Amino acid sequence: MRKALVISSALLLVAFVLQFAFAAVGGFTRSGGDDAYALHSINGMAVIPALTLLTALCAALAKAPGRLIALALLPIGLVVLQALLAALANAATDAAGVSTPLGPIVGALHALNGIIAVHVVVAVLQGARKLSDPEPADSTGAVVGSREPA
Repeated sequence: MRKALVISSALLLVAFVLQFAFAAVGGFTRSGGDDAYALHSINGMAVIPALTLLTALCAALAKAPGRLIALALLPIGLVVLQALLAALANAATDAAGVSTPLGPIVGALHALNGIIAVHVVVAVLQGARKLSDPEPADSTGAVVGSREPA
């Protein structure tokens, strides 16, 4: 189950990297509109939450420390915050549909929250790798913490 935790957390990190790429696709699509961000929305609202739950389940089944399980669940909260920030940024328009000064500020917070989420997932992956290999070898190949002489 520990290998499954490493794999699921690595897949979650890939999904977050793709999320930034999909945001760029939406931002640089000439037609603009909501369809330009379809991949970003689907990945962010379906794929990432599903992989987050899978990663947290794998962490629990691998008997990971509670801190790692909680850290694995944190992206769900950050995704909810992302959706709220996106809605607030989209709502920050005047009657003509032009963004008010609040819109870009909230949009920037949306991007920063995404960066924080990536860092959380990197920490989960690092924790999963450490859990998967609890006794790393030193530079000579001897297992650190082993009671056997090198």
